[in-house]
Amino acid sequence: MSLAPSPLPFQAPEPRREALTVFVRGLEVQAGIGVHDHEQGRLQTLMIDVSLELGAGDVDGLSDTVNYETVAEAARAIVASGHVGLVETFADRLALACLDNPRVLAARVRVEKPGALAGTIAPGCEVVWRR
Repeated sequence: MSLAPSPLPFQAPEPRREALTVFVRGLEVQAGIGVHDHEQGRLQTLMIDVSLELGAGDVDGLSDTVNYETVAEAARAIVASGHVGLVETFADRLALACLDNPRVLAARVRVEKPGALAGTIAPGCEVVWRR
């Protein structure tokens, strides 16, 4: 049995963007955070990573994507709003602030609190919010 060559040449499908992820890694903020008495009235370091899933549309300008600075501004606004009890609460607030941008389909926010637990690099949490 012989396989005859196809009379039509193979045509590869046109490439297309399937996804766009915009991220900010290692954003450091000093925040009033914690539920313990010794955490009240003082600032602690938080290390924040944010990953935002956008649609697969074309990106021709800043208006077609998410400006990194708006992510940092949102984190700083949460800090400025006052003491937050839990890193989970901080992460939720930041994820929801990112979802205020209609281009964002999902927000993954990781918050680490270095120095909060002896013998570790950093405890923390990661949340994912999706439309």
